[in-house]
Amino acid sequence: MKYLWLVICLCSALAVSGQKSAAVKKLEEQRKAALAEIETTNQLLKETTQTAKNSLNRLNLLSRQILSRKQVILLLNQEMAAIDNQVNTLRKEITELEKELKGKQENYGKSVQGMQRRNTSQDKLLFIFSADNFGQSMRRMRYLREYAYWQKQQAAVIVEKQKEITAKQQELQKTREEKQLLLGEREEENKKLVNEESNQKKEVQALNKKQKDLQAQLKKKKQQADALNRQIEKQIAEEIAKAEAEAKAAREKAEAEARKSGKKLPTQAERVADTKGGYAMTKAEKELSDNFAANRGRLPFPLEGRYTIVGTFGEQQHQELKYVRTNNSGIDIQTVPGTDARAVFQGEVTRVFVVPGYNNSVIIRHGNYLTVYSNLSQVYVKAGDKVKTRQAIGKIFTDTENSHTTILHFQLWKEKTKLNPAPWLDR
Repeated sequence: MKYLWLVICLCSALAVSGQKSAAVKKLEEQRKAALAEIETTNQLLKETTQTAKNSLNRLNLLSRQILSRKQVILLLNQEMAAIDNQVNTLRKEITELEKELKGKQENYGKSVQGMQRRNTSQDKLLFIFSADNFGQSMRRMRYLREYAYWQKQQAAVIVEKQKEITAKQQELQKTREEKQLLLGEREEENKKLVNEESNQKKEVQALNKKQKDLQAQLKKKKQQADALNRQIEKQIAEEIAKAEAEAKAAREKAEAEARKSGKKLPTQAERVADTKGGYAMTKAEKELSDNFAANRGRLPFPLEGRYTIVGTFGEQQHQELKYVRTNNSGIDIQTVPGTDARAVFQGEVTRVFVVPGYNNSVIIRHGNYLTVYSNLSQVYVKAGDKVKTRQAIGKIFTDTENSHTTILHFQLWKEKTKLNPAPWLDR
């Protein structure tokens, strides 16, 4: 029973060690992802010229970088705490195992000493022949054999468990030493954070001095955004009207055929809208719409490669500039020059158009959902084209004259309602 309990304890210790190691590994992966995002932001900052036109984007990049840096420091602290808990837990369990091993060694030593005192052929024969009957003599002979075998097994178990405990202690010590290096890394991250916060303050001061210019730029950008939204809303209204007209024509045709043939009208209309005044969908479009909705949170990003989000959805007060409020109908994604925009889901291109400030825009319909890709310098598709998931639809515009930025403006609509695209995308 003691042997069984010892094995159970050791297995428990190893199981805890494995669980903790998995937790630490997950934290390491999260930290690496945060560091990769910081590196991406650094590269985008280097590629961005610090002009008045792009000052707000630079500030947004710096703010995002600071948040990522704080996340790295938080994850480093969590890693250290997880390692400390792992070491402390396993040390306690190893101590208990060592106590059990010590007891087992003492018992084994006593058994060996007893056997040595009786380790003569005469003693063994006397033990066997002093039995009351032949059956008892046979059992005593079997006992002596099994006892000798047990002693050998116990010796082997003790040696093996000592090796396992020593190896586990060495592993823990090595892990602890490796993670101690994280302390130095955390200190470096803190220094970088202080430097980034200093740069952020400078950006804020510079923008405060250019308040009038910035407000004028924001006003112009809002006008351009409103113009883009009007074009999208116009296209949605036209498509809804067209679908409704087709549905009405189909109903009238079905009614005429029913009157002529004397048959009942079909209960299922050819086109049906989910909501009153919404887009009337065919059976295939309805299936496509349901598939799109089912992939919420798993849609591929509308571009491939290095990126960071510099503009989030909705109306908001800028976190650093008290006098700046922005209202975004989608998200703005900064990436590297030469990057293509790609469809997030299969669908049909319904319109390609141009709006000042957003260059070329493409609308793709996925049932009663629409995705909009704006600020394209080149377009690879045309209205009526069927596109596949992740298909390149155009090259994102790079402002080579002023800010040297490459930013995709991405929107998501359901019927006439704007949705926040971020929760729909798999990042």
